[in-house]
Amino acid sequence: MKPKSQIVNIPVYKPGKPIEEVKRELGLSEVIKLASNENPYGSSPKAREAIQAELMNLSIYPDGSAGDLTADLAEHLNVGREQIIFGAGSDEVIALITRAFLVSGDETIMADQTFSVYKSNADIEGAVSIEVPLVEGKHDLEGMLEKVTSKTKIIWVCNPNNPTGTIVSEAELVSFLDRVPQDVMVVLDEAYYEYVTDAAYPQTIPLLAKYANLVVLRTFSKIYGLAALRIGYGVAQPEIISLINKVREPFNTNRLGQSAARAALSDQAFVTQCRDLNREGVTYLQGEFERLGLHYYATHGNFIMVDAGRPAGEMFDALLRQGIIVRPGFQVYPAYIRVSIGTKEQNEAFIKALEYVLKAETTGV
Repeated sequence: MKPKSQIVNIPVYKPGKPIEEVKRELGLSEVIKLASNENPYGSSPKAREAIQAELMNLSIYPDGSAGDLTADLAEHLNVGREQIIFGAGSDEVIALITRAFLVSGDETIMADQTFSVYKSNADIEGAVSIEVPLVEGKHDLEGMLEKVTSKTKIIWVCNPNNPTGTIVSEAELVSFLDRVPQDVMVVLDEAYYEYVTDAAYPQTIPLLAKYANLVVLRTFSKIYGLAALRIGYGVAQPEIISLINKVREPFNTNRLGQSAARAALSDQAFVTQCRDLNREGVTYLQGEFERLGLHYYATHGNFIMVDAGRPAGEMFDALLRQGIIVRPGFQVYPAYIRVSIGTKEQNEAFIKALEYVLKAETTGV
Protein backbone atom coordinates (compact mmCIF):
# COMPACT_ATOMS: atom_id res chain seq x y z
CA MET A 1 0.00 0.00 0.00
CA LYS A 2 1.49 3.33 -1.08
CA PRO A 3 1.27 6.27 1.36
CA LYS A 4 1.01 9.96 0.53
CA SER A 5 4.42 10.95 -0.79
CA GLN A 6 4.75 13.90 1.60
CA ILE A 7 4.55 11.75 4.75
CA VAL A 8 7.29 9.23 3.85
CA ASN A 9 10.10 11.25 5.43
CA ILE A 10 8.18 12.73 8.37
CA PRO A 11 9.78 11.56 11.63
CA VAL A 12 7.53 9.89 14.19
CA TYR A 13 7.07 12.13 17.24
CA LYS A 14 9.04 10.77 20.19
CA PRO A 15 7.54 11.61 23.59
CA GLY A 16 9.61 11.70 26.78
CA LYS A 17 10.81 8.27 27.87
CA PRO A 18 8.28 6.64 30.27
CA ILE A 19 9.31 6.18 33.90
CA GLU A 20 8.34 2.50 34.07
CA GLU A 21 10.36 1.70 30.94
CA VAL A 22 13.47 3.30 32.46
CA LYS A 23 12.99 1.37 35.71
CA ARG A 24 12.78 -1.92 33.80
CA GLU A 25 15.72 -1.21 31.50
CA LEU A 26 18.13 0.03 34.16
CA GLY A 27 16.86 -1.78 37.24
CA LEU A 28 16.16 1.48 39.06
CA SER A 29 13.63 1.79 41.87
CA GLU A 30 13.36 5.59 41.73
CA VAL A 31 13.17 7.63 38.53
CA ILE A 32 12.36 11.33 38.07
CA LYS A 33 10.89 12.40 34.74
CA LEU A 34 11.78 15.95 33.74
CA ALA A 35 11.26 15.52 30.01
CA SER A 36 7.69 16.40 29.05
CA ASN A 37 6.96 19.72 30.79
CA GLU A 38 4.29 18.16 32.98
CA ASN A 39 3.01 19.83 36.13
CA PRO A 40 4.84 18.13 39.04
CA TYR A 41 2.07 19.25 41.41
CA GLY A 42 -0.61 17.32 39.55
CA SER A 43 -4.01 18.89 38.99
CA SER A 44 -6.56 20.74 41.06
CA PRO A 45 -8.45 18.64 43.64
CA LYS A 46 -11.59 20.07 42.06
CA ALA A 47 -10.63 18.50 38.74
CA ARG A 48 -10.13 15.10 40.35
CA GLU A 49 -13.52 15.37 42.04
CA ALA A 50 -15.13 16.24 38.70
CA ILE A 51 -13.58 13.18 37.07
CA GLN A 52 -14.88 10.96 39.86
CA ALA A 53 -18.38 12.34 39.46
CA GLU A 54 -18.29 11.69 35.71
CA LEU A 55 -17.31 8.01 35.93
CA MET A 56 -20.94 6.86 35.90
CA ASN A 57 -21.35 8.38 32.42
CA LEU A 58 -18.59 6.54 30.58
CA SER A 59 -21.10 4.77 28.35
CA ILE A 60 -22.49 8.08 27.07
CA TYR A 61 -20.89 10.05 24.26
CA PRO A 62 -19.47 13.44 25.25
CA ASP A 63 -21.00 16.71 24.14
CA GLY A 64 -19.44 17.10 20.71
CA SER A 65 -19.54 20.88 20.98
CA ALA A 66 -18.20 20.93 24.57
CA GLY A 67 -21.00 23.40 25.27
CA ASP A 68 -20.64 23.80 29.03
CA LEU A 69 -16.86 24.06 28.88
CA THR A 70 -17.12 26.52 26.00
CA ALA A 71 -19.46 28.70 28.04
CA ASP A 72 -17.18 28.66 31.08
CA LEU A 73 -14.06 29.41 29.06
CA ALA A 74 -15.77 32.17 27.06
CA GLU A 75 -16.69 33.89 30.32
CA HIS A 76 -13.18 33.40 31.71
CA LEU A 77 -11.56 34.90 28.59
CA ASN A 78 -14.31 37.47 27.93
CA VAL A 79 -14.88 36.29 24.36
CA GLY A 80 -17.87 34.93 22.46
CA ARG A 81 -18.62 31.21 22.58
CA GLU A 82 -18.39 31.11 18.80
CA GLN A 83 -14.74 32.18 19.10
CA ILE A 84 -13.56 28.94 20.75
CA ILE A 85 -12.70 25.48 19.44
CA PHE A 86 -11.48 22.53 21.52
CA GLY A 87 -9.17 19.72 20.50
CA ALA A 88 -7.49 16.65 21.93
CA GLY A 89 -4.69 18.87 23.17
CA SER A 90 -3.64 21.98 21.29
CA ASP A 91 -1.77 19.52 19.03
CA GLU A 92 -5.07 18.54 17.45
CA VAL A 93 -6.10 22.17 16.96
CA ILE A 94 -2.80 22.69 15.10
CA ALA A 95 -3.61 19.69 12.89
CA LEU A 96 -7.12 21.02 12.24
CA ILE A 97 -5.77 24.43 11.24
CA THR A 98 -3.38 22.91 8.72
CA ARG A 99 -6.13 20.64 7.40
CA ALA A 100 -8.50 23.56 6.96
CA PHE A 101 -6.14 26.15 5.48
CA LEU A 102 -3.09 24.52 3.84
CA VAL A 103 -2.90 22.81 0.47
CA SER A 104 0.05 21.45 -1.47
CA GLY A 105 2.43 24.21 -2.49
CA ASP A 106 1.37 26.71 0.16
CA GLU A 107 4.07 28.18 2.36
CA THR A 108 4.09 28.39 6.13
CA ILE A 109 6.68 30.17 8.27
CA MET A 110 8.06 29.09 11.65
CA ALA A 111 11.24 29.21 13.73
CA ASP A 112 13.99 26.71 12.99
CA GLN A 113 13.81 25.29 16.54
CA THR A 114 10.29 25.28 17.88
CA PHE A 115 7.40 22.89 18.51
CA SER A 116 7.86 20.22 15.83
CA VAL A 117 4.14 19.63 15.28
CA TYR A 118 3.81 22.78 13.15
CA LYS A 119 6.14 21.43 10.50
CA SER A 120 4.95 17.82 10.62
CA ASN A 121 1.34 18.84 10.05
CA ALA A 122 2.30 21.25 7.29
CA ASP A 123 4.28 18.44 5.66
CA ILE A 124 1.25 16.15 5.79
CA GLU A 125 -0.73 18.71 3.79
CA GLY A 126 2.08 19.09 1.26
CA ALA A 127 2.89 22.66 2.30
CA VAL A 128 6.40 24.13 2.26
CA SER A 129 7.83 25.04 5.66
CA ILE A 130 10.07 28.10 5.75
CA GLU A 131 12.20 27.91 8.88
CA VAL A 132 13.70 31.15 10.19
CA PRO A 133 16.67 30.81 12.59
CA LEU A 134 16.12 31.86 16.18
CA VAL A 135 18.28 34.73 17.43
CA GLU A 136 19.72 33.93 20.86
CA GLY A 137 16.90 31.42 21.29
CA LYS A 138 14.18 33.92 20.40
CA HIS A 139 11.86 34.28 17.42
CA ASP A 140 13.24 36.60 14.73
CA LEU A 141 9.99 38.35 13.81
CA GLU A 142 11.71 40.69 11.36
CA GLY A 143 13.30 37.72 9.63
CA MET A 144 9.91 36.01 9.46
CA LEU A 145 8.33 39.07 7.86
CA GLU A 146 11.04 39.07 5.19
CA LYS A 147 10.04 35.52 4.23
CA VAL A 148 6.38 36.36 3.57
CA THR A 149 5.39 35.85 -0.08
CA SER A 150 2.17 35.54 -2.03
CA LYS A 151 2.24 31.82 -1.17
CA THR A 152 2.40 32.33 2.59
CA LYS A 153 -0.71 31.10 4.40
CA ILE A 154 0.28 30.68 8.08
CA ILE A 155 2.98 32.01 10.41
CA TRP A 156 3.56 30.12 13.69
CA VAL A 157 4.89 31.86 16.78
CA CYS A 158 5.39 29.73 19.90
CA ASN A 159 5.36 32.10 22.88
CA PRO A 160 7.02 31.11 25.20
CA ASN A 161 8.97 29.15 22.65
CA ASN A 162 9.36 25.41 23.14
CA PRO A 163 12.16 24.40 23.72
CA THR A 164 14.09 27.61 24.46
CA GLY A 165 11.56 29.23 26.82
CA THR A 166 12.06 32.72 25.39
CA ILE A 167 9.23 35.18 24.80
CA VAL A 168 8.20 37.81 22.29
CA SER A 169 7.03 40.98 24.03
CA GLU A 170 3.68 42.67 23.42
CA ALA A 171 5.36 45.64 21.74
CA GLU A 172 7.29 43.33 19.42
CA LEU A 173 4.21 41.28 18.63
CA VAL A 174 1.96 44.26 17.87
CA SER A 175 4.58 45.76 15.58
CA PHE A 176 4.77 42.40 13.81
CA LEU A 177 1.00 41.98 13.49
CA ASP A 178 0.65 45.48 12.07
CA ARG A 179 2.86 44.45 9.14
CA VAL A 180 1.66 40.92 8.43
CA PRO A 181 -0.72 40.86 5.42
CA GLN A 182 -4.31 40.37 6.53
CA ASP A 183 -4.70 37.26 4.37
CA VAL A 184 -1.87 35.51 6.27
CA MET A 185 -2.91 33.73 9.45
CA VAL A 186 -0.75 34.21 12.54
CA VAL A 187 -1.02 31.37 15.06
CA LEU A 188 0.27 32.21 18.54
CA ASP A 189 0.89 29.04 20.50
CA GLU A 190 0.62 29.97 24.19
CA ALA A 191 0.69 26.52 25.77
CA TYR A 192 2.75 27.93 28.65
CA TYR A 193 0.84 31.21 28.95
CA GLU A 194 -0.13 30.74 32.59
CA TYR A 195 3.48 30.28 33.70
CA VAL A 196 4.73 33.66 32.43
CA THR A 197 5.36 36.38 35.02
CA ASP A 198 7.10 38.98 32.83
CA ALA A 199 5.00 42.15 32.47
CA ALA A 200 6.20 42.58 28.87
CA TYR A 201 4.47 39.35 27.80
CA PRO A 202 1.52 39.93 25.43
CA GLN A 203 -2.10 39.78 26.50
CA THR A 204 -3.28 38.40 23.19
CA ILE A 205 -6.98 37.74 23.69
CA PRO A 206 -7.83 41.48 23.50
CA LEU A 207 -5.78 41.68 20.28
CA LEU A 208 -8.25 39.37 18.52
CA ALA A 209 -10.67 42.27 18.09
CA LYS A 210 -8.11 44.22 16.04
CA TYR A 211 -6.38 41.42 14.12
CA ALA A 212 -8.86 39.21 12.29
CA ASN A 213 -6.05 36.94 11.08
CA LEU A 214 -4.92 36.04 14.61
CA VAL A 215 -5.43 32.64 16.29
CA VAL A 216 -4.41 31.99 19.91
CA LEU A 217 -3.76 28.44 21.14
CA ARG A 218 -3.72 27.39 24.80
CA THR A 219 -4.10 24.15 26.72
CA PHE A 220 -5.19 22.46 29.93
CA SER A 221 -2.24 20.05 29.67
CA LYS A 222 0.43 22.20 31.31
CA ILE A 223 -0.26 24.32 34.40
CA TYR A 224 -3.74 22.84 34.83
CA GLY A 225 -2.16 19.37 35.00
CA LEU A 226 -4.63 17.57 32.72
CA ALA A 227 -2.14 16.26 30.14
CA ALA A 228 -3.58 12.72 30.22
CA LEU A 229 -7.06 13.98 29.32
CA ARG A 230 -5.99 15.92 26.20
CA ILE A 231 -7.87 19.23 26.27
CA GLY A 232 -6.50 22.16 24.29
CA TYR A 233 -8.22 25.03 22.56
CA GLY A 234 -8.01 27.79 19.99
CA VAL A 235 -9.48 31.28 20.16
CA ALA A 236 -10.07 33.42 17.07
CA GLN A 237 -12.70 35.34 15.15
CA PRO A 238 -15.93 33.34 14.60
CA GLU A 239 -15.31 33.05 10.86
CA ILE A 240 -12.02 31.23 11.42
CA ILE A 241 -13.43 28.97 14.13
CA SER A 242 -16.35 28.04 11.88
CA LEU A 243 -13.99 26.93 9.13
CA ILE A 244 -11.81 24.90 11.50
CA ASN A 245 -14.94 23.22 12.90
CA LYS A 246 -15.73 21.90 9.43
CA VAL A 247 -12.73 19.56 9.61
CA ARG A 248 -13.04 18.64 13.30
CA GLU A 249 -14.09 15.08 14.05
CA PRO A 250 -17.22 14.64 16.22
CA PHE A 251 -16.64 13.82 19.89
CA ASN A 252 -12.95 14.77 19.64
CA THR A 253 -12.77 15.65 23.36
CA ASN A 254 -13.99 13.26 26.03
CA ARG A 255 -16.42 13.61 28.94
CA LEU A 256 -13.76 13.30 31.64
CA GLY A 257 -11.58 15.92 30.03
CA GLN A 258 -14.40 18.40 29.57
CA SER A 259 -15.60 18.04 33.15
CA ALA A 260 -12.09 18.18 34.61
CA ALA A 261 -11.24 21.26 32.54
CA ARG A 262 -14.33 23.10 33.81
CA ALA A 263 -13.38 22.33 37.39
CA ALA A 264 -9.71 23.21 36.82
CA LEU A 265 -10.68 26.53 35.29
CA SER A 266 -12.66 27.39 38.41
CA ASP A 267 -9.62 26.85 40.64
CA GLN A 268 -7.37 29.76 39.77
CA ALA A 269 -5.81 29.61 43.24
CA PHE A 270 -4.21 26.31 42.20
CA VAL A 271 -2.91 27.95 39.01
CA THR A 272 -1.37 30.81 40.97
CA GLN A 273 0.27 28.42 43.42
CA CYS A 274 1.79 26.37 40.60
CA ARG A 275 3.04 29.51 38.84
CA ASP A 276 4.75 30.73 42.02
CA LEU A 277 6.34 27.36 42.77
CA ASN A 278 7.51 27.06 39.17
CA ARG A 279 9.19 30.47 39.33
CA GLU A 280 11.02 29.40 42.49
CA GLY A 281 12.25 26.33 40.63
CA VAL A 282 13.38 28.42 37.67
CA THR A 283 15.34 30.75 39.95
CA TYR A 284 17.02 27.79 41.66
CA LEU A 285 18.00 25.98 38.46
CA GLN A 286 19.25 29.09 36.70
CA GLY A 287 21.36 29.92 39.75
CA GLU A 288 22.81 26.40 39.79
CA PHE A 289 23.63 26.52 36.09
CA GLU A 290 25.47 29.80 36.65
CA ARG A 291 27.39 28.23 39.54
CA LEU A 292 28.36 25.32 37.29
CA GLY A 293 29.33 27.62 34.42
CA LEU A 294 26.68 26.25 32.04
CA HIS A 295 24.95 28.39 29.45
CA TYR A 296 21.15 28.37 29.54
CA TYR A 297 18.29 30.33 28.03
CA ALA A 298 16.41 32.39 30.62
CA THR A 299 13.01 30.73 30.57
CA HIS A 300 9.44 31.90 30.92
CA GLY A 301 7.87 28.42 30.87
CA ASN A 302 8.02 25.36 33.10
CA PHE A 303 11.20 24.06 31.47
CA ILE A 304 14.72 25.30 30.84
CA MET A 305 17.20 24.61 28.06
CA VAL A 306 20.83 24.24 29.13
CA ASP A 307 24.09 23.55 27.32
CA ALA A 308 25.32 20.17 28.58
CA GLY A 309 28.81 20.76 27.18
CA ARG A 310 28.76 17.45 25.31
CA PRO A 311 26.43 15.77 22.78
CA ALA A 312 22.95 15.87 24.28
CA GLY A 313 22.36 12.19 23.63
CA GLU A 314 25.35 11.31 25.75
CA MET A 315 24.18 13.54 28.59
CA PHE A 316 20.70 12.03 28.32
CA ASP A 317 22.12 8.52 28.71
CA ALA A 318 24.39 9.52 31.59
CA LEU A 319 21.56 11.21 33.50
CA LEU A 320 19.25 8.30 32.74
CA ARG A 321 21.62 5.99 34.57
CA GLN A 322 21.26 8.34 37.54
CA GLY A 323 17.47 8.01 37.37
CA ILE A 324 16.77 11.38 35.73
CA ILE A 325 14.89 11.63 32.42
CA VAL A 326 15.46 14.84 30.43
CA ARG A 327 14.80 15.79 26.81
CA PRO A 328 17.63 15.75 24.21
CA GLY A 329 17.41 15.78 20.43
CA PHE A 330 17.23 19.43 19.33
CA GLN A 331 18.78 19.66 15.89
CA VAL A 332 19.82 23.31 16.08
CA TYR A 333 21.18 22.87 19.60
CA PRO A 334 22.94 19.48 19.60
CA ALA A 335 24.63 19.99 22.98
CA TYR A 336 21.55 21.26 24.82
CA ILE A 337 19.04 19.36 26.93
CA ARG A 338 15.61 20.59 27.97
CA VAL A 339 14.73 20.05 31.61
CA SER A 340 11.23 20.42 33.03
CA ILE A 341 10.95 22.39 36.27
CA GLY A 342 10.10 19.88 38.99
CA THR A 343 9.40 20.10 42.68
CA LYS A 344 12.14 21.42 44.98
CA GLU A 345 13.23 17.86 45.72
CA GLN A 346 13.22 16.86 42.05
CA ASN A 347 15.21 19.93 41.02
CA GLU A 348 17.81 19.26 43.69
CA ALA A 349 18.06 15.60 42.66
CA PHE A 350 18.61 16.66 39.06
CA ILE A 351 21.40 19.08 39.99
CA LYS A 352 23.05 16.39 42.13
CA ALA A 353 22.94 13.96 39.20
CA LEU A 354 24.15 16.61 36.77
CA GLU A 355 27.13 17.47 38.99
CA TYR A 356 27.98 13.78 39.31
CA VAL A 357 27.93 13.31 35.54
CA LEU A 358 29.97 16.45 34.88
CA LYS A 359 32.53 15.46 37.51
CA ALA A 360 32.76 11.93 36.16
CA GLU A 361 33.41 13.31 32.68
CA THR A 362 36.17 15.60 33.99
CA THR A 363 37.90 13.06 36.20
CA GLY A 364 37.22 10.01 34.08
CA VAL A 365 35.61 8.27 37.05
